[in-house]
Amino acid sequence: MISFAPEHRFVNAGNIRLHVVEAGPAGGKPVILLHGFPDFWIGWRRQIDALASAGFRVIVPDQRGYNVSDKPKGVREYALAKLLGDVVALADALGIERFHLVGHDWGGVVAWTAGAKLPSRLDKLVILNAPHPEALFAHLLRSPTQLLRSSYAAFFQVPVLPEAVLGARHSALLARALRTSSRSGAFLEEEIAEYRQAWQQPGALTGMLNWYRALRFRPSVKEPITTPTLVLWGMQDHALEGGLAERSLSFCNIGRLQPFERAMHWVQREEASAVNAALLTFLDG
Repeated sequence: MISFAPEHRFVNAGNIRLHVVEAGPAGGKPVILLHGFPDFWIGWRRQIDALASAGFRVIVPDQRGYNVSDKPKGVREYALAKLLGDVVALADALGIERFHLVGHDWGGVVAWTAGAKLPSRLDKLVILNAPHPEALFAHLLRSPTQLLRSSYAAFFQVPVLPEAVLGARHSALLARALRTSSRSGAFLEEEIAEYRQAWQQPGALTGMLNWYRALRFRPSVKEPITTPTLVLWGMQDHALEGGLAERSLSFCNIGRLQPFERAMHWVQREEASAVNAALLTFLDG
């Protein structure tokens, strides 16, 4: 099996410049991997080589606001329509018409939206621990415990203060959040150092938080998802209840849930081998 070293470059995706990591044969079936909060491309580090070695063309952007990608000013620049537009513009810039799309956390929310709005561009859709936008708000109305779990998002709406809190002491709180939301060993200490460096890029904390602040501009995403969909879900997630996975699947015409009973939020790190096997089986099928 051939191993592919990831290659880094910047891509002009519409009016924004994204840092992109690519691996795999240029003629392979494209797979775009979308990270969430407070992640960047290295969140998929344990998937990139497995997919590339299986013959896929793997494309992993730092999404807008993150790491060394562009960080446009203004909350509206982080509305879901803009985030979805980045995926389309990235694919267009790379000459890709149809692709598989895989998203975790906020990247999964973007991927769900793509499933609703862009069926003509997608072959397969994979979601990891990310609720469908409509499912999340419906679930919040019925689950006081989920409302409590999601309360941090309300704090993120406050101007300036969250940046100060999350940036203090070399982003100690964010580093702690990675460790407490995952099983032991999911994040190596040298990786935590890489995360700190990404968070300390100029404007990064505000860009990352603006994803939450732009929630009030979210579009309706009620269209049925016709793209075959696989949902991988760590059932011990502290922030997202398992019921969100089933509720999200109700939007899919062809959807399946694969739960990971011991995994927490970072299922692609905690259960890397099993997640990779699931991805290869589903995307090759």
